[in-house]
Amino acid sequence: MNADREMTALHGRIITGTEVISDGVVTFSDGVITWVGHARDFTGHATDTGATLVPGFVDLHCHGGGGAGFSGDPDAARAAAAYHRSRGTTTQMASLVSAPGDVLETQVCALAPLVQRGELAGIHLEGPFLSAAKCGAQDPAAIIPGDPKLLGRVLDAGGGTVLSQTLAPETAHFAELVALLRARGAVPCVGHTSADAATTRQALQSSSGKWCATHLFNAMPPLLHREPGPVSACLSAAASGDMVVELIADGVHLAPETVRMVFDLVGPGQVALVTDAMAAAGMADGDYMLGALDVRVEEGVARLRDAAHRGADGKLPIAGGTASMIDVVRHTVAAGVDLLSAVQAATVTPARLIGAYAGSIALRYPANIVALGDNLEPVRIWFRGEELSGRTTSAAGTPAPSHP
Repeated sequence: MNADREMTALHGRIITGTEVISDGVVTFSDGVITWVGHARDFTGHATDTGATLVPGFVDLHCHGGGGAGFSGDPDAARAAAAYHRSRGTTTQMASLVSAPGDVLETQVCALAPLVQRGELAGIHLEGPFLSAAKCGAQDPAAIIPGDPKLLGRVLDAGGGTVLSQTLAPETAHFAELVALLRARGAVPCVGHTSADAATTRQALQSSSGKWCATHLFNAMPPLLHREPGPVSACLSAAASGDMVVELIADGVHLAPETVRMVFDLVGPGQVALVTDAMAAAGMADGDYMLGALDVRVEEGVARLRDAAHRGADGKLPIAGGTASMIDVVRHTVAAGVDLLSAVQAATVTPARLIGAYAGSIALRYPANIVALGDNLEPVRIWFRGEELSGRTTSAAGTPAPSHP
């Protein structure tokens, strides 16, 4: 099908991102949606998909997949994005872990052209202005106090392609860093922090505008009844509409009861489901890299290999995820969240946070559509109006298993 010459009409159950059309039709041409509504109001012929049609997923936090990672290699970045696209993620942010300033500048400069050409949605800096005590699967040697001059250089290298950055509220020059991000159109994200509730609340009140919480609960103090920590401040901000909280609902990073609790408390309009996936997503168990650190994947769970990183509980830190966004959506539904809410948190909410013109099946939006079967597995995918064909494969060319 040539999307530049023909109109395509699809019939099925449609989840637009914010509502369900139980018997609907969507049409698109030239890669853009031209009509969506109830089948009874459509007078032409539409192909019956027998599926649930949802917007292409939007992932704000991802380090790679299909055997390739987001770093300074554009070819590897393309391969990682292609893998996730083959699983239904059509709007992909590239996350960079903490690294020396010159390395970050080089990496951002290398990825910027991919953002400018629309191959990536933007760049997320996960550091380096974090808490060394809560660095998780990042190199503690790369964690440094907040440095506005360094951040300015990295943002300059990206030329407007850096759309978010994770900061610990207790880092030096926090307010100045936030002001710099906002001036460049990037969203400040609170995470990888040792801060208490009061410090986090004060940080969030220091600046008006969009806020995000990087993988809520993970790499921060736990929510306790006498020491509520940053989680309580972030949930309060999300409940009041001032913050979007990321959840890695992959069945590994969070208990299903935790996922459902957050949706019940703040609603899908303030939750962004993310994968935090690394190169091992869609690949077999084995040894991989996350930034400069060695990672071993066993039974689909990625952990750092170096015993020096072992925590107080005797366990090695989880090193990102190995799931794709559709896996996260399935886990979210299994946790007791309705499918509409799960889809909204995987599409509309993250798209709005970064200002992306994506994440909805709506008039004049890009025709990024995923057809889901009864088991919530992608059966057909359209990216900018073109249907992707063939089996889902890894960057190495081998069939990529999904993680249930």
